Amino acid sequence: MARAWEPAQWWLVGLAAGALLAMMSLVAPGVRADEPLRIPILVYHRFDPAVPGPTTVTVAAFEAQLAWLARHNYQVVPLRMALAELNGTAPRPQNPVAVITADDGHKSVYTVLFPIIRRARIPVTLFIYPSAISNASYALTWEQLREMQASGLVDVESHTYWHPNFETERRRRSAADYAAFVDNQLSRSRAVLEKQIGKPVDLLAWPYGIVDGDLEAAARRDGYADAFAYAGGPAAPGDDQLALPRIPVSDADRGERFGAALTARTQKRQEP
Repeated sequence: MARAWEPAQWWLVGLAAGALLAMMSLVAPGVRADEPLRIPILVYHRFDPAVPGPTTVTVAAFEAQLAWLARHNYQVVPLRMALAELNGTAPRPQNPVAVITADDGHKSVYTVLFPIIRRARIPVTLFIYPSAISNASYALTWEQLREMQASGLVDVESHTYWHPNFETERRRRSAADYAAFVDNQLSRSRAVLEKQIGKPVDLLAWPYGIVDGDLEAAARRDGYADAFAYAGGPAAPGDDQLALPRIPVSDADRGERFGAALTARTQKRQEP
């Protein structure tokens, strides 16, 4: 007759099973066909080798975030590929995907971010306001932008011409003046970027995440195909094509906190 297991032996079996489940959870098994598609579009601003800030992510934090994505079987894909997957013109991804974007055009995108993505072969979309480029001391130069675009890893898109607060501008202008101002910010940015970079520009990130129906209509008139808000969680099929959500990333977003940010739907909020 078989000997009954002691309670301590059952505890060991349970411990081993728990460890196995934990190991299995480290690698995402893929995207199930019956699960809703959700694509985290991450947004960064500035990078620094060691010193964090309100919108500055350190190299250690960024590399930890990339490692988390790899460990959980995420593939970082170009923004345009993710858009095609969201609108159904490309096949649904078999594994989780994520997108990396960076707003404004701070020089650290070239000095800190670019060497990392070049080594790792990771695609990034930059949303640029051209008035600062080769003018402001904190900003990239046109030569740097052209070099990054030529790498095949970087796509340069619009962040309006000089990053205005549209709510403030609406309050201080007449209706006609405000409409003309919005059109100038959208169309001038596209024209300058296309001339300097030498390729079509039809994606837009709204400054401060401010977007409404009038702004969306102006973006359509000015030839933008898709535009992006600030915050809101992962993007999903059926989201407003001209106010697609993104996920702001901070230096503190590491480990499980970073993982939680990839899936949480949040309220839209303004960019700092």
